[in-house]
Amino acid sequence: MTEWDKIRVGIMYNDFDPDLFKRRVYAKKLFRQYNKTEDDETDLREGIMKKLFEKVGKNVWIEPDFKCEYGKNITIEDDVYINFGCIILDCAKIFIGANTLIGPNVGIYAANHATDAEERINGGCYGKPVTIGKRVWLGGDVKLVGGVTVGDDTIIGAGSIVTKDIPSGVIAAGNPCRVIRKITEKDKTDYLKKY
Repeated sequence: MTEWDKIRVGIMYNDFDPDLFKRRVYAKKLFRQYNKTEDDETDLREGIMKKLFEKVGKNVWIEPDFKCEYGKNITIEDDVYINFGCIILDCAKIFIGANTLIGPNVGIYAANHATDAEERINGGCYGKPVTIGKRVWLGGDVKLVGGVTVGDDTIIGAGSIVTKDIPSGVIAAGNPCRVIRKITEKDKTDYLKKY
C-alpha cells in the first residue's frame, strides 16, 4: 500500500514520502497559477480547478490567495464562494456543499501529526475528513479541524475554532465552537419580497 493509498483510507502515513512531496509540489504549481489569474479569466480558473480538485461544481469562485496541500482530496459543489486567504490541508477528504460561503482567512485542517514524538519527527501523520454541508456560512478566520462535520444551513461565527460536529440550522461560535441558538422563521426579513 502506498503512502497516498494510506491517506485515502485514513491511516497513519509517512509525510516525508517522495511521492507525497511530488503531489504537494504539483498542487502548489496549480494554486499559484490560479492565484495569478484575473477575475475575468473564468475559463482559465475553471480549468485549473478541474486539475487541482477531485471534483468541482459550477459557479465556484475562489479568491486569491488560496492554498491547499494536495487538492485531490477536495470536493466542492455548485455555487460556492471562498474568500481571500483560505488554506485547506487536505490529507483526508474535504467536502464543501453547494451554496456555501467561506469567509476570509478560513482554515480547514484535516491534517494531524503523530502524538508520539519519535513517530512525529519521523514523518508520522494522519488525517480525518471534514464535511461542510449545503448553504453553510463560515465567518472570517474560522478554523475547522479534522473529523468535524458542519450541518446544512448553519452559520459559524467569525474566529471560531470548530473541534466537534455542529448540527444543521444553527448559529454557532466560540473557541471551542458551540451552538448558540437555532435559526428560525423569525430570522427572515423582507429582503426576498423585493426581488
